[in-house]
Amino acid sequence: MTAETHALLGAYVLDAVNDIERAAFERHLRECEACRDETDDLRAAAARLADGTWSVPPPSLRTNVLTAITSTRQVPPVSVPAPARPANPRWRQLTVAAAVVVAVGGSVAVVQEQRVRHEHADAVSARAAEARIQALLAAPDLTVREQRLTSGGKVTVAMSRLHDAGVIMLAADAAPAGGQVYQLWTVRSSTAASAGVLVPGQSAVVQIVEGMSGVSDVGVTVEPPKGSAQPTTEMIADLKLA
Repeated sequence: MTAETHALLGAYVLDAVNDIERAAFERHLRECEACRDETDDLRAAAARLADGTWSVPPPSLRTNVLTAITSTRQVPPVSVPAPARPANPRWRQLTVAAAVVVAVGGSVAVVQEQRVRHEHADAVSARAAEARIQALLAAPDLTVREQRLTSGGKVTVAMSRLHDAGVIMLAADAAPAGGQVYQLWTVRSSTAASAGVLVPGQSAVVQIVEGMSGVSDVGVTVEPPKGSAQPTTEMIADLKLA
């Protein structure tokens, strides 16, 4: 299984794939038992998202508790207050064990729920971004400019003043060396503001930038990991919009 196919698992469970992706993933499911099991687990977790508080104790918990009761000495009933007795060590162990089992089971359920929520948020975000880009590219006042990077590759800016937004498309020939990253900038009145930071090893990105009014330049620099508050190196591209 390729990493690209595996990445479809969450989107497939949430029905956030197109017909081609669905057919490809279902073909893979017929051949991969591990992915079938993971798909079933995520579907079960997704089905419970509507319930704000849910917990599924393991099936063995009830059996274990009932078995322990039959072999654990019961405290006789009393009609008058009696001196406190030391807690039965075995019962205390059983109680702790049961609490641990429930906690572990609950933790697994929470992790599955969080994963489904993240997958769902990613799918919703991707769809919103795609719709926004399509709207921008269909704008009647769309302007497109591009410039070569001094390090190889190019940066393209498609901008609509009616939408007050633009799309920056970076396609470098290679990622920066030494763990450094590309950072995008918008420039207003000679002041640069970050428009996005790539991760180490990344050489291409499509970035939506809202509020493009007053932006005179779009630039690209090479920065330390996680980017910088202001450019620390010379721009390898300085695309003039005006």
